[in-house]
Amino acid sequence: MSSKVLVTGASGGFGSLITHTLLQGGHTVVGSLRDAAGRNAEKAQALRDAGAHVVEIDVTDEESVRAGVDAAREAAGGLDVVVNNAGAGVLGLQETFTADDWQRVFDINVFGVQRVNRAVLQGMRTQGSGLLIHISSLLGKFVLPFLGPYNASKHALEALAENYRVELSGSGVESVVVQPGAYPTSFHEATLSPSDTDRAGTYGAFAHAPQGMMEGFGESMAQVNPNPQGVADAVLGLVGMPKGQRPFRTVVDEMGMGPAIEGVNVATEQAMRGIYGAIDIAGMLDVQ
Repeated sequence: MSSKVLVTGASGGFGSLITHTLLQGGHTVVGSLRDAAGRNAEKAQALRDAGAHVVEIDVTDEESVRAGVDAAREAAGGLDVVVNNAGAGVLGLQETFTADDWQRVFDINVFGVQRVNRAVLQGMRTQGSGLLIHISSLLGKFVLPFLGPYNASKHALEALAENYRVELSGSGVESVVVQPGAYPTSFHEATLSPSDTDRAGTYGAFAHAPQGMMEGFGESMAQVNPNPQGVADAVLGLVGMPKGQRPFRTVVDEMGMGPAIEGVNVATEQAMRGIYGAIDIAGMLDVQ
């Protein structure tokens, strides 16, 4: 069955792949991006040429989100699915990121998701169905050094998505998470650096460790050459699954970290079901 899908952050990386893959799967897709008539005009046109509708959304701006979601709903004739893909990464010693730096990361990776979800949910609840797909990360379940604000934002996103899972289950709306591993996408080109460079200097030679780790990780990734298309295929699969049969978390990884996180996910699900059963609300874990 064809669905009407909004993909945020569709200008590149996972977002562009997801948009093209859903279009090829026969779905009606609206891709959102910032500055569609300016610096991203070519990317916006490429999406249109592929068959997507294009709307402008800055997930950090409440009015932009409301207007963009309204435009997406009008263009597609409704919305069945939202893929919360827009995001930002970081690299640096955690202490050197100021509170304003953290605010900037969370404004995109967490608050931006909440803005989009709030804009679409009333309509989904009214129609008694809908699907929220949150592009998280394996780092929503563990941490790597030098990615502090990003790690924390993905942990927060996982909690946000799971809370929606239980609170929306009675309305017929599903909330799920996709957890990609490391992939060579344009996401890495938009990595945010810490503002407090003076503080970094107090670490001595260790101040260079973040860049060293990233270079080493890049070399490892080049050897494996993971294909980000797998993430888009996972999203396509989730959209096409019957209601009630979608797993809450889907791991997509080619760097060898996935199996360990799968185990954590299984343990988390067991704990949730055990605790919810003990307090007699286990039914909230399954969509109605």
